[in-house]
Amino acid sequence: MQYATITGWGKCVPPATLTNHDLATFIETSDEWIKPRTGISQRHISHVDTSELASVAAKRALAAAGIDGSELDMIILATATPDTLIPNIASTVQANVGATCAAFDINAACSGFLYGLGLGSSQIKSGQCKKVLVIGAERLSFFLDWSRRDTAVLFGDGAGAVVLEATEEAIGVLGYELNNDPDGRDILKAGFGTAMDRFEASSLDFYIEFNGQEIFKRAIAGMGKLSTKVIEKCGIDKEEIDWVIPHQANERIIDTLISRMKIPKEKAVVNIANYGNTSAATIPIAICDALEQGKIQPNQTILSCAFGAGLTSAAALIKWGDRVTPINTSDAELPPCDKTGIELVAKAVKHFCG
Repeated sequence: MQYATITGWGKCVPPATLTNHDLATFIETSDEWIKPRTGISQRHISHVDTSELASVAAKRALAAAGIDGSELDMIILATATPDTLIPNIASTVQANVGATCAAFDINAACSGFLYGLGLGSSQIKSGQCKKVLVIGAERLSFFLDWSRRDTAVLFGDGAGAVVLEATEEAIGVLGYELNNDPDGRDILKAGFGTAMDRFEASSLDFYIEFNGQEIFKRAIAGMGKLSTKVIEKCGIDKEEIDWVIPHQANERIIDTLISRMKIPKEKAVVNIANYGNTSAATIPIAICDALEQGKIQPNQTILSCAFGAGLTSAAALIKWGDRVTPINTSDAELPPCDKTGIELVAKAVKHFCG
């Protein structure tokens, strides 16, 4: 039987940041209000398109795996904020890494990376593919109404990627669960698409709409249910889990989820303070951070779960392999940025805040 194991990983976050104190200069908020409610201290604001973030993360993941883009059999790019709807931006990444393979985008919002991880691992387990690149990349700052405190404080930009490779060892993605609850699809949305009146000027005022209290309840329920399901499906005890890497939407959600699952809080990887919610990018970025910090060790068991617009939810159980350091490193970098986070959002702030 073939398994799909993670052999490479890479992240890319733009250099400009927007702190809670920066936000307080143009909306009625403060670090004292934001940090206790969300766990967020800052978020990164991109000066480049989503595909550039994704390409740098991809090149770093390929280098870590010690393979070339030409060896890939498939690229799956999870994003809700592509540069273009037609064509997909996986094709841009494909060109940038020199791949000749299947390449496509998926939109499962914040659950997108785990959706991609599940799909990629299934392609490998079926024998269809040997090497799959899975990316989560977002430029959510593009969709924000900076006058709305409930959403303006939450989201940031970034990308993360992993390489999946076939192995006969019982490691890698041991199991995954995916779900969607369409009854709640209107509680988290951004009104951009062909339902817009393209000739009506007000249609350009699209932005993320968010029902925080309802999302809080449904996120905990959705992630908890699928996490329990995948643990039972794989036949392991919760005590065997070494790390939980959840979607980084809100630290309160993470704390409540971990508590209800009766898993020690110290087993949760939490990095939301530095990035905010980067949607499909949160989990691969958190994987990279956990590896950089020496948390993930060989042969450890990792539970990852996510929840997002749709309302999507996902969970995956991963048995890490023997290697926790990159084979090679990439010199891929974003182009220089000569603006601060406040300067990058200034035009949008003027539009929405006056």
